[in-house]
Amino acid sequence: MTGAIPAATLILLRDRAGALEVLMVERAAAMAFAGGAMVFPGGRIDPGDRALALAMGDEALAPRLAAIRETIEEAGIAIGVAGEVAAMRAALAGGEVLGAIGPVDPTPLVEYARWLPDRGVSRVFDTHFYVAACPHDAPEPVVDGTENRSAAWLRPGAVLAAAERGAASLLFPTRRVLERLAAQRDVAGVLVDAARWPVRTITPWVERRADGDWLTIPDDLGYPVTAEPMARTVRG
Repeated sequence: MTGAIPAATLILLRDRAGALEVLMVERAAAMAFAGGAMVFPGGRIDPGDRALALAMGDEALAPRLAAIRETIEEAGIAIGVAGEVAAMRAALAGGEVLGAIGPVDPTPLVEYARWLPDRGVSRVFDTHFYVAACPHDAPEPVVDGTENRSAAWLRPGAVLAAAERGAASLLFPTRRVLERLAAQRDVAGVLVDAARWPVRTITPWVERRADGDWLTIPDDLGYPVTAEPMARTVRG
C-alpha cells in the first residue's frame, strides 16, 4: 500500500513452569499510535537497518535487523548480538546504528506473519512479525520508560483473558497473533506452527453480516479466530 510505513516486531518466546510465555510491552498512553496497548517490541525499519542489510549482502534482512534493534531499545534484550546489553542500548539511544555495536546474526528470527491494514487506523504500518526463542542467559526485560511503561513475560492466554475483562488493550493483529500462540504448549510448538503455515501479507477487510460488521482475515494462515465484530475491534 502506498504510504504504508515499513516496520518489524519480534515475538520473544520462552518456556516457564510448563507453559509458553511471550515478551510484551505496554505502550505509554500518550503515544500517538497504539497508546496504552499491549504489544510485542517493534517499530519502524530505519535507514540504518537497510544499510546494514545491504552491507550483509541481503536487503531482505532489514526487517529482521529492525526487530533485533527495537527489542534492544524497548526491552533491553539482545537476540543475535553478543555483548553487554546496557551498553548496546545506550549506544543506540545515542544515535549509533545497529551495525556499529557488534556483529549481528539475524538467523534466530523465524518469519511468522505480515500484517498491513488498509484503513481505520491513525497510521498504516506494513509490519513483519518474527518469533525467536529467548536465550536462557538473557536478562529480565527493562522497559525503556519513554515509548513504553512496562515490559513483562506473560502467557498468551492470560493476556487474552485480561483483554476480555477490559484490563488490557489489544490491537486487532496482536489479538489474532496471541490466539494463535495460545494454541501452542511451548516454544517448540510455536516454531513448528511457524513452519507449517505460509506467510502472506494479511490485510483485514470488513464483512457485513446479519448481526453487524465484522473485521475479517483469511482462514488458511493458521489463525484460530478469523473475524471479530467491528464494535469491539481496537485498531491503532
